[in-house]
Amino acid sequence: MNKKDKKGLWSGRFTEATDAFVAQFTASEHYDRRLYREDIRGSRAHARMLADVGVLTQADAEQIIEGLNAIEQEIEAGQFPWDPALEDVHMNIEARLTERIGEAGKRLHTGRSRNDQIATDIRLWLRAATDETVALLRHFQKGLVDLAEQEADTIMPGFTHLQVAQPVSFGHHMLAWYEMLVRDEGRFIDARQRMNQMPLGSAALAGTTFPIDRQQTCAELGFDHPTRNSLDAVSDRDFAIEFTSAAALTMTHLSRMAEELVLWASPMFGFIELPDRFCTGSSIMPQKKNPDVAELVRGKSARVQGALHTLLTLMKGQPLAYNRDNQEDKEPLFDAADALRDSLRAFADMIPAMSVNRDHTRNAAKAGFATATDLADYLVRRGVAFRDAHAIVGQAVALGVTQQCDLADLSLETLQRFSDAIEQDVFEVLTLEGSVAARNHFGGTAPAQVRSQVAAARDRLAND
Repeated sequence: MNKKDKKGLWSGRFTEATDAFVAQFTASEHYDRRLYREDIRGSRAHARMLADVGVLTQADAEQIIEGLNAIEQEIEAGQFPWDPALEDVHMNIEARLTERIGEAGKRLHTGRSRNDQIATDIRLWLRAATDETVALLRHFQKGLVDLAEQEADTIMPGFTHLQVAQPVSFGHHMLAWYEMLVRDEGRFIDARQRMNQMPLGSAALAGTTFPIDRQQTCAELGFDHPTRNSLDAVSDRDFAIEFTSAAALTMTHLSRMAEELVLWASPMFGFIELPDRFCTGSSIMPQKKNPDVAELVRGKSARVQGALHTLLTLMKGQPLAYNRDNQEDKEPLFDAADALRDSLRAFADMIPAMSVNRDHTRNAAKAGFATATDLADYLVRRGVAFRDAHAIVGQAVALGVTQQCDLADLSLETLQRFSDAIEQDVFEVLTLEGSVAARNHFGGTAPAQVRSQVAAARDRLAND
């Protein structure tokens, strides 16, 4: 095999250069370069702290910070010379810094290791990704709340086992999706609290002999407090697993929504019309309007669930402290965060913009004897035991199936053949509107309750 000309940063210990394939195999700069802002931010804070405790001169610290600022501008302008031979984002930036400012650049790494450096970088990056996720969740929640209010009086079938069960308000269904997202938001906020601890200063695994001030760097970087144990700090990836776990559950919720959207948008249901800008056509069938965004979100949920499984498996056999296995944490984490962000953005824009075919949803609710439970409740209020009422209504439904008509279409005389407790007022409870409006309690589907929950949701979104 070909040999590399350079032996790398550890050339003092080694007698031959790193194999070219091994150098390529172990390099991570092609994907961890996206941490450059966090890496530079942490390095600036570290340099200031080292100068304040007397490990660096103020002149060196000023040179380092100016050099880091210039490098950040180079990267953002697309002019930075990334070198795979330098392995990762940390060493690429440090080498470029030394190239720009000389000896002072070599002093930056005093009192730290790439182990605590990467642990800090990922936490900083993931903290920002978490904040962006929460913002997207709230944007989506607001859109669902607006749609729920708009469709509070729209009747649709509620399903169990994908069979028509009872009529519900379409707005109530949108608020069910909203509740999923509220729980998702809470998980990300909860995970952020544990994420926001600073590993910097833990060095390779045991801390450092230099008189560092971790509280200073902690405050500058916006962490709640420094990590308490250096061994745990450099090897912990719980925070990444927690984020990905929350992401996987959120994507599961989005996948369930996607499945309903795909069904509802099909001509067989015809409940909704998705905006053209969120759909695609067919290369051969000119009539097709495919709900590709929903289908892709449903598919991307598998990627995020896979990322969670990857991270759990990655960590399960690792002894303390840092192991090179942990280099493999970033790609699944980045992929999960990207898929979640894009999926939330797509749904937050698409779903509130869809139109609801109210005639179709109402007719679908009529087609499946959705008011059968209302008739059973009516009989119970007339003194019939519930199990007897259940059997009576079942017989009436069987007749409706035979005659291909809804319960409300059966005559009073026909209904009275099943129970003499039935009177003329039964038809008040057999209407779809009456059925939905009757469930007028906290958490129920009545339009009045939907509007009340909309108001509560808006208060929460405005005040939290």
